Amino acid sequence: MISSTQELDHYLNNSDRIEKNKVCAIDTEADSLHRYKESLCLIQFTAGKDCVLIDPLAIDDLSPLDNYLVDATVWMHGADYDMTMLKREFGRLPETVYDTQIGARLLGVKKFGLGNLVEHYFDVTLSKTSQKADWGKRPLSEKMISYALNDVHYLLEMGEKIVSQLKENGRYEWFTESCQAAQQKVAERDDSKDEQWRISGSGKLTPYGLTCLRALWHWRDKEAESWDRPSFMVSTNKHLIEWALRLADKKTIDLPPHFRAERVKRFNDMLAEIDQVPKEEWPLRPVTKRRKRDKDFDQTVDKYLALRKEVAADLDIDPSLIASRSVIETIAAKEAEPADVLMSWQQKLLGL
Repeated sequence: MISSTQELDHYLNNSDRIEKNKVCAIDTEADSLHRYKESLCLIQFTAGKDCVLIDPLAIDDLSPLDNYLVDATVWMHGADYDMTMLKREFGRLPETVYDTQIGARLLGVKKFGLGNLVEHYFDVTLSKTSQKADWGKRPLSEKMISYALNDVHYLLEMGEKIVSQLKENGRYEWFTESCQAAQQKVAERDDSKDEQWRISGSGKLTPYGLTCLRALWHWRDKEAESWDRPSFMVSTNKHLIEWALRLADKKTIDLPPHFRAERVKRFNDMLAEIDQVPKEEWPLRPVTKRRKRDKDFDQTVDKYLALRKEVAADLDIDPSLIASRSVIETIAAKEAEPADVLMSWQQKLLGL
């Protein structure tokens, strides 16, 4: 466990255990299942000779790692989350990120979780016992340490195997372009999303129902913050939608019996405030432009779906890797040019 800036700097810059070609593998652990505000709790790292754990909770300054990664080639698995954590921590991403999950899927591997791929390529079964562990606690148990190190132990060799197969199958350029697109998506994503209370299912609510949902969401958020627990531990999104629907219909809500008296009081105070909101301040339903469906549109969609299915079967890959149905419908409706919504290898496979 690397627990200080000095140790981290020495390991990355002066150690003979770090390869000079700056190819490494990284995984991260956070405490989103246990805290209100998610924190980066652990970074697993290997540059080929050994695997180490880096402790962001103990290290005041992680800049040696940031400086190392800025021009490195980094292997990850299911990289979206880990890239998001690095972007949040450092404000930028490594120069190149390769994702073993993307590579495996482009090879037609049907089960592509990390454990599945380790078993597929190395005939080793990894333990899943620490998947939901509290990574913010110290010291880490031996079981947690073993689990964490295994997350990167196989990645570099697995990446080499995947790259070799991709090149044999003429799909290596597909892989690099797909990884670049995934990296760009994370880099451009706005994490400070407005109106986070518009959760799944809110589209069926009236403006008054949306007013109720907004109040419920902010009540839950304050409860979670004061308790320092994830918001789902206070109430789930499903509960919020159900309660908003009942409130919109002027029905009462039966709160869970485990709610303490103080929480129930704050809930009732919140309900009393809802009816004080002026009608002109009620949130509006988002206006969605209805897509015009006609015979030509349906024929074009069917044509590309059939072509996608045929090409995917020939390549033995998931059809959605070539293009999602929503992207195909966008192209068919002439709402975007193929080059705006498809990668070049996807365009070629669909003849676009």
